[in-house]
Amino acid sequence: MLTLHNEIIGIVIFFGFLILGIFAAYIIIRQMTKSLLSSSRISAKKIIEDAKFEAESQKKKADNDIKDEMQREKLRLENSLIDQRKDVERTDKRLREREQILNIKDNNLASRESELIKNQREISTKDKIIKAKTERLDQLINIHNERLEKIANISAEDAKKELIKNLEAQAQLEAVQLTRDIKEKAKREADTQAREIILSAIQRCAISQVMETTVSVVNLPSDELKGRIIGREGRNIRTFESLTGVEVIIDDTPGAIILSAFDPVRREVARLAMEKLIADGRIHQSRIEKVIDKTKTELEVVINNAGETTLLEFGITGMADELINYIGRLKYRTSYGQNVLLHSQEVALLANAMAQELGLDPMIAKRAGLLHDIGKAADIHIEGPHAKIGADLAEKYGESDIIVNAIAAHHEEELPKSPYAFLAAAADAISGSRPGARRDNFESYINRLQNLENIAVSFDGVEKAYAIQAGREMRVMVQPEKITDAEAEELSRKIAKQIQDELKYPGQIKVVVIREVRAIDFAK
Repeated sequence: MLTLHNEIIGIVIFFGFLILGIFAAYIIIRQMTKSLLSSSRISAKKIIEDAKFEAESQKKKADNDIKDEMQREKLRLENSLIDQRKDVERTDKRLREREQILNIKDNNLASRESELIKNQREISTKDKIIKAKTERLDQLINIHNERLEKIANISAEDAKKELIKNLEAQAQLEAVQLTRDIKEKAKREADTQAREIILSAIQRCAISQVMETTVSVVNLPSDELKGRIIGREGRNIRTFESLTGVEVIIDDTPGAIILSAFDPVRREVARLAMEKLIADGRIHQSRIEKVIDKTKTELEVVINNAGETTLLEFGITGMADELINYIGRLKYRTSYGQNVLLHSQEVALLANAMAQELGLDPMIAKRAGLLHDIGKAADIHIEGPHAKIGADLAEKYGESDIIVNAIAAHHEEELPKSPYAFLAAAADAISGSRPGARRDNFESYINRLQNLENIAVSFDGVEKAYAIQAGREMRVMVQPEKITDAEAEELSRKIAKQIQDELKYPGQIKVVVIREVRAIDFAK
């Protein structure tokens, strides 16, 4: 029993302490809750105060930003108003200026209108005077006609018929005489006109072949190369000149040097070699010698190919290799600015055409024409006239006596012994004298143009004259108050006739007379 009693007491004590602990814990938790609540209230109050302060700051900032924006907008509007005011002022100024101009024009129109009315009145008065004078003149004419009828015992109508009859007879006689004169003139000028037509045809198909005769120009990519071409103490340029026989001219001309020599083949070798050296960039004595030797070999091949190609084109065979080489050398020879190879080809074609027309052997004529200037390929190295040199070469390399004589006689160094000599000489003259074949001397060319213009302006009524198209056409301006349309046509014939009588020229010259009337007025 005692044990049970003790256990009950222990349980009661345990629960008592438990209740006390719970109560104490409640008191502690309550105190802690109050403390936490108080702290939370303080924090919340602080946060609210901070939020109010931040809101107040943001509000002030926003107010300031709005004020600044309003100020900027105000300034922008004020500037815009100022610009608009200036535009309005400018527009107003322009309107005032236009108004002043319109007022001036209005005053001018008023004065012109009054002047026009005055002129109309004067014209009306003059018309009345003229009408009265016309009526008076008609009356006088009628009186004179009546007197003439009484004196001549013939009516005015019969007089008109008789006059017309006489005029018709005279006109018929003059027409017959004019027709006869025209026919006679046409017969007289038939040969001349035929020659002019032939020359005109040659001129249309002719091509000017002009080359430099003594110099060649080599372009440089940079002026720095001039020093390398000269070399140290002039060694490179001296080597180049001694190996090619060509003078190298290096001056202040930008981007170019000049090669000068009378031998066209040497000059061509020098030009090709110089271009190779410039392109390669290695310019020294051993390299110069090697390039020049190689260029000479290559050019010799080109020369032979040019000769062989020419013979192949013309169908000529059986010619010595030496003559073929001389024909190729003509490619680099010029005479009066005309390429001699092209000239020789043209002479061969002309001689061939004429031989066919005359029933001669065209192959012999063609061969003589092609070789007629062969001496020009060697006249630099052999002394004497090129016709004699060419004849000696042709004889040396086995050409026939006909060909040798045609070459020697084409400049009358020898007497022609066959028709082919005449053909070669005639074809050479045609090829050399046709328009555009050779360069005219500049002074003679200017003199010819000046003479043409002087002939035109020597006629009465000519205001200005211009020679154009290298003297192939004359443009003549006449004074319209002095020259009528019919007289302009007659003037063109007179000018052409005087040019034909006084000047010598190849081909024909077109004379154009221009009569122009210009009416000028001003719109205000």
